[in-house]
Amino acid sequence: MSERLRITGGRVYDPRHAIDGAIRDICIEDGRVVAALPGDAPTLDAAGLVVMPGAVDIHSHVAGPKVNLARRLEPERRTVPTVPDTGRLYTLLGYTTVFDAAVPLLGARHAHLELQDTPLVDKGFYVLLGNDEFVLAALEDGSDDAVRDVLGWAVRASRAYGVKVVNPGGGAAWKAARGTPGLDDALPGRRVTPRRILTALARAADALALPHPMHLHCSNLGLAGNATTTLDTIAALEGRRVHLAHLQFHVYGGEPGGRPTSRARELSAALAAHANVSADVGQVMFGPATTMTADARVGEMLHDLTGRKWVDADLELEGGCGVVPYEYRERNVVHAMQWAAGLELLLLSPDPWRLVLSTDHPNGGTFLSYPRLLRLLMDRAYRDEQIARVHPQGLEGTALRDGLAREYSLYEVAIVTRAAPARLLGLEHKGHLGVGADADVALYAPDANLETMFTTPRHVLKAGRRVAEDGAIREETWGRTLQATPPFDPAVERALGRVLAEAGSLSLEDYVVGADEIGAAR
Repeated sequence: MSERLRITGGRVYDPRHAIDGAIRDICIEDGRVVAALPGDAPTLDAAGLVVMPGAVDIHSHVAGPKVNLARRLEPERRTVPTVPDTGRLYTLLGYTTVFDAAVPLLGARHAHLELQDTPLVDKGFYVLLGNDEFVLAALEDGSDDAVRDVLGWAVRASRAYGVKVVNPGGGAAWKAARGTPGLDDALPGRRVTPRRILTALARAADALALPHPMHLHCSNLGLAGNATTTLDTIAALEGRRVHLAHLQFHVYGGEPGGRPTSRARELSAALAAHANVSADVGQVMFGPATTMTADARVGEMLHDLTGRKWVDADLELEGGCGVVPYEYRERNVVHAMQWAAGLELLLLSPDPWRLVLSTDHPNGGTFLSYPRLLRLLMDRAYRDEQIARVHPQGLEGTALRDGLAREYSLYEVAIVTRAAPARLLGLEHKGHLGVGADADVALYAPDANLETMFTTPRHVLKAGRRVAEDGAIREETWGRTLQATPPFDPAVERALGRVLAEAGSLSLEDYVVGADEIGAAR
């Protein structure tokens, strides 16, 4: 017998279908939304509740080598939950799909093992390319077709969902000479520039019709003046599709080496003017965090800045990573500016379909702070109270200091946490409640305190099953691992084998994740 459920009488927010708080039923059968059910189907009374699709996190860090390093570095801080708790805690917020934003090729097997043990949510990851020997060798010795085939092979071999490029060429330059190349500076000992890496990988992602465009961590993260780098990067892509990761960390003005300021207004306008560009915000939230990034330069910089212990790691022929425990403080000028810059981006954004919610968990704050971030966006009085608490110099030149009256509606919240991330990821069955959608649903009880409302959904459904209720897991199910299957010319494997023979110690088979090593619904 098929599993059926009718959710009755709730106020539905489904921006994909322009439904803005209408009272209507949602019919579910065998894990999907259907048009109708027999009259005797079981019901869930949602009268007075807000009904939304399950939320989708487009950019987080939940699996793989760097995450495990962070767990081991300072486990007592608990900014990086255990593998099983990651799935449970996301679910208890109404999130049903999560993507890890940066897994190196040699870390893919590790990531899949952790994702297998992450309950409840559907999940996937983007494989790291752009500072690795495979892509750099293809760029030097081959054509764009060669880069396309390397990308296709890498996504298939790692069973990834998309491609992530971090500080293109910068990781290789940092390892070789502690350098930070400009867009047109050749990498040490190479005939390759960051511009060439950017354009070739963006073109390859489009040529392969990956469901999500190149996911890009721009150069000079966290440095004063890096807004210019971000604007130059957008121009360099010449209209090619790109998703800019944690945009807040890349919108800084000021002089290099000096105190950063916010140029969020300028970057917000640039995002609005370039339809090929989308982004997640990477909002900083005050409190404990853990910085973890494939941009090893940033790890060293934060260690030097804070004096805190850190971990740096590198994998053979690939980019490195840095992990540093961190804390954002209200009375720190730079931290206040970062907090304000992210809110500026979100509140000034004219198109919530192209700038979506993230804290770059756990870099800007943990995903557990999402309800507080939503309250900041939806409740101006609360936001103004928080503005009064932060260091006033951090607000200099920001739109927050000038006063921003905008308050997000529930409809806009449903866009930036559900409909838009799903669309940007090419997930046709996620982020909406139309016929054929995955029956991932979150039901919230309205509350004057919006943080309370979004912290504890009344019900969470995964594939039509009630898995959480009033802050407790009711049933532990197992979601799917999502992956892309782009084509590639098998001849590329001979070229990759030559790279390994000349510079490596492993075989190509060591990079390939078997079908039995990825998670499926249990």
